[in-house]
Amino acid sequence: MKTINRERIWFFDFDGTLSPIVRDRDRAELHPDCRKMLEYLVRVPLQHVAVLSSRKLEDLAGRMPVRGLFLGGTSGTEWKVPGGHRMILSGKPAQRLKAIRLRLVPEIQALADLPGIQVEDKKWSIALHTRQAPEASSQELLSRLENWQTGCRVRIFRGPKVHEIQLVPRISKAYGVRTLCRFMKFAPRPGTLFYAGDDENDAIAMRFVTRLGGAAITVGERKLIPASSLVADPAELADEVSRLANLATVTELGNVKEAIP
Repeated sequence: MKTINRERIWFFDFDGTLSPIVRDRDRAELHPDCRKMLEYLVRVPLQHVAVLSSRKLEDLAGRMPVRGLFLGGTSGTEWKVPGGHRMILSGKPAQRLKAIRLRLVPEIQALADLPGIQVEDKKWSIALHTRQAPEASSQELLSRLENWQTGCRVRIFRGPKVHEIQLVPRISKAYGVRTLCRFMKFAPRPGTLFYAGDDENDAIAMRFVTRLGGAAITVGERKLIPASSLVADPAELADEVSRLANLATVTELGNVKEAIP
């Protein structure tokens, strides 16, 4: 079977991209079709595969049973690379974060003191989940955040049933993409980067990737950026990535024993 021969880095978000959105975030799992796609893609020569999430690294790693992946936690401030080596952002950004957390985390917790709102502390960001909240709580939280954000130097990324408050605005998934490229000494050229995601944080990374001549896919109901393609769900993503990588569809992959050298 013909496969791609250009070196490339494939970046995937986890929640809502490789995993369907579920009511209980702790039950999120890698979609079976995405697992199959990743297992084949990671074995293709010259193809590097990364999962970049706003989840903490340990949380993400526990949900990724595929070997050979680059795993990026908290938007790429921490990385685990094949072989077990780890990288963690430190120095001045970490010192700045400590001061910001002392000031803002109590305020954010007070904002989210509403029925059904779940607060998830990810160190570099605070996620406010509304999946189990009544509509009144969701609307009140949105109003509070809009009023509060005006006087705070933070960045709020919105996704399906979540508001993610990035405590250090320059930290986003685009930062994570750049970090891994620097670590790998990988100089992006047109056609060598790919990104798939489903929320506003992913959109930042998509813009960065497409400006460099890469490709992007939005998973959901509407495109996050005009330059991205659109698929409905993780299963469609798996088939589209397989097509782009000349691997065949996921269904065909399951029936071909020697699809990849």
